[in-house]
Amino acid sequence: MLSVHDKIVAITGASGGIGEATARLLAQRGAAVVLAARRSERIDAIAQDIREEGGRAGTCVVDVTQAEDLQRLVSTTIDQYGRLDVLVNNAGIAPISPLADLDTESWSAMIDVNLRGTLNGIAAALPVFREQGAGHVVSIVSVAGLTVSPSMAVYAATKNAVRTIHEGLRTESTDGVVRTTAISPGYVRTDLADSMTDPHIRERTRTNMDAVGIPPAAVARAVAFAIEQPGDVEIGEINVRPTVQA
Repeated sequence: MLSVHDKIVAITGASGGIGEATARLLAQRGAAVVLAARRSERIDAIAQDIREEGGRAGTCVVDVTQAEDLQRLVSTTIDQYGRLDVLVNNAGIAPISPLADLDTESWSAMIDVNLRGTLNGIAAALPVFREQGAGHVVSIVSVAGLTVSPSMAVYAATKNAVRTIHEGLRTESTDGVVRTTAISPGYVRTDLADSMTDPHIRERTRTNMDAVGIPPAAVARAVAFAIEQPGDVEIGEINVRPTVQA
């Protein structure tokens, strides 16, 4: 097993939840992290906490739906630390609702953030990884795409699309330069429910998170585990969920 020490890791959606937990854990283990999100004041505060604890952390304000923002994240990381070892595609939203509600605006938003945002990250990182001769794409997917529940059809579709893209990237990466890991959590105790517009679905989701949700740090440990594996070990996908589902 290798170490995350001295790895350079950029993390999207790092203003809270899984992204924040991942940044804090990796920094504690010696990685340099660049936190990316739209909420500049939040990622600045988290990065300051990390630095005060002796870690290395930078920030970059990013909207993952904008390809140029992901390009800027990669260039900012390289400018500050000299290279990029790992990109963690974590940004995601879940304004879920039954298809019959015809909430097409939310459908488009999930496609743009969850799917297009991941593609934008891959497009920004791959040329750098190729030039460096090594790199690792880690994406937070979801078990929602494995068993589709009512009201989650579009959200699950975006996550399944990310899973498919990862598998495609893995099969294309036969020279050992680019590694891929998809991590699929179940319920995680984050503020993801805040993006849900339907009040009944939002409260039900929060109840499920409280009842069976795992802490964000559990997913962060899965990210660290994937990064720590030797380059010739292909992880593929890690499922992280409680043994009992609501």
